[in-house]
Amino acid sequence: MSSSGRFSRRSALGLGLAVGASALTVPVTSATARAAAGRGHHGAAVVAKSFTADTSTVLRNPLNGFVLYGDTTFPDDFWSVRDAIGVPGVGDVRASDYASTFYLRIAWSLLEPEEGVYGWNTNDRLKAALATARERGLKLAFRVVVDSRDKAYNFTPDFVREAGAAGYESQSGSKTLWSPYPDDPVFQEKFGAFVRAFGAEFDDPERVDFVDGYGLGKWGEGHSLKYLDAASREPVLRWVVDLYADAFRRVPLAINYHRLIGTPSDWGAPDPDSERLLDIAVDKGFSLRHDAFGMTTYYGDWERAYAAKWRYRRPILMEGGWVTTQHSYQDDPRGYQSVGDVRQGEFDDSAEGHVSALDFRVGETVSWFTESFGLVKRTVAEAGYRLLPTAVAAPATATAGGSARIDHTWANLGWANLPNDVPQWKHKYRPAVALLTADGRAAHVFVDTAADPGGWLKDAPAEHTFQASLASVAKGAYRWGIALVDTSRGNTPGIRLAAREETVGGWLAVGGVTVG
Repeated sequence: MSSSGRFSRRSALGLGLAVGASALTVPVTSATARAAAGRGHHGAAVVAKSFTADTSTVLRNPLNGFVLYGDTTFPDDFWSVRDAIGVPGVGDVRASDYASTFYLRIAWSLLEPEEGVYGWNTNDRLKAALATARERGLKLAFRVVVDSRDKAYNFTPDFVREAGAAGYESQSGSKTLWSPYPDDPVFQEKFGAFVRAFGAEFDDPERVDFVDGYGLGKWGEGHSLKYLDAASREPVLRWVVDLYADAFRRVPLAINYHRLIGTPSDWGAPDPDSERLLDIAVDKGFSLRHDAFGMTTYYGDWERAYAAKWRYRRPILMEGGWVTTQHSYQDDPRGYQSVGDVRQGEFDDSAEGHVSALDFRVGETVSWFTESFGLVKRTVAEAGYRLLPTAVAAPATATAGGSARIDHTWANLGWANLPNDVPQWKHKYRPAVALLTADGRAAHVFVDTAADPGGWLKDAPAEHTFQASLASVAKGAYRWGIALVDTSRGNTPGIRLAAREETVGGWLAVGGVTVG
């Protein structure tokens, strides 16, 4: 069995859980207080451990932390520019050391320049971008864009037009560009084949963090769409959502919660059908994304309300709206006077929205460090989810073939939750204890299947108890360990924990136990 309870904010603060200190020791809560006297259930001896909160280490967990944007041309100096950013009073830092994910907003024509020929196999610069990101410990993320407006070249491959797809032309400087109508059957046939191949290559949660699963309209943001038939708005949304959901069954998908989703307009009052249409995607398992955080005019009451509606049920992926080198951010109603002010506005919107991931955009990354390094550190400490077991109690002696009562209490130092209920994850992350051998191997793992870390929220310690069956455990000396495991990968540790103590193969050591 498992039991859980929540404490008030006042109680949580009294336990030392307030974020801000570099290291916090959280004492045993009521369920594990029995260990303080060294005796447990029916008077049995117990081992107990409380853990020290780590609020500074970049943990690199899925759907969490900073997303570092790639440049699809992947210039030779891409990494060198980001590897030696001078932070006042600190020295040079590497941007990738503070990120979890490497994100490419990329043209379909780069990914499939010829029908059935894929850039991830043939494009040397693209292959180098993906490989060097992975070498740095970053997972990948993508948005595939098909609309060529405001671009330097056609974002849809030429073979689509040559096959007879209907489309329209636009001007970008002196260039005449072509984009397909998203309700054209030839386009849908060709793009459908591509997305299926894309999913076959990248539907791998060990390599890929998330994929934007809409990507239509100007910049792939879901607005300013042009159709052959104006009545195609909902059918097109359903088609593309189903297409991505079929191709990506293990990697989370996202959709921009734009107030004019799928409409021909780029801005205006919220369309009355937008919420209903977005809910189709979110109900199917799509996470939320918005590209105008910190942009007061474009991230307004409607956007905030939609984010609040899905809070703790779907993660939110944030992109800052102001391109500070190109736009007059001083015009923002908040009265920004510097790039640092813009970064603060983005951070504030992210905190209010309880977002899981923030952005290091192309052109904006360096300023996060030179102008707002304090916000980078606050993001590491406060954003997304940041989980640790504050206290664990387990038997010091046990009987082979019997059972062991495990009490474990957890805290979340972040403002979001672990989005364990996204359908692609299927609640795969669970707390577990292990019997560790002298060489650190997990000889036996016991999963508390009734405890779901998706419900662990900031300032609300979660307390659980369960019985671990020792039916197949051999007699001997072990150490108890605790972790958040990935049940889809053989119950191996899957989430890095925010504890100062060292791990053994991903397990935090609790204390010794003799099984007799």
